[in-house]
Amino acid sequence: MGPRMPDQLEDLVARLELAATELRTGELSPERAAALVDDCARIASEAGAELDRRVRAADSAAPAPGQLALG
Repeated sequence: MGPRMPDQLEDLVARLELAATELRTGELSPERAAALVDDCARIASEAGAELDRRVRAADSAAPAPGQLALG
């Protein structure tokens, strides 16, 4: 088996961590820092959407409590 490819959620988390590291340096112009914060909000929104997608997929794959799985 080849190397494991990072999934979308792992990629989003890595991007957020890089942005946080850059923000912590304190060496950014106010404009760059504001743009980076906006990017973080967008990335966090994407991560939330990915988590919602995974929860819906897991919920649709599992039988509801008290129901038997068909098969």
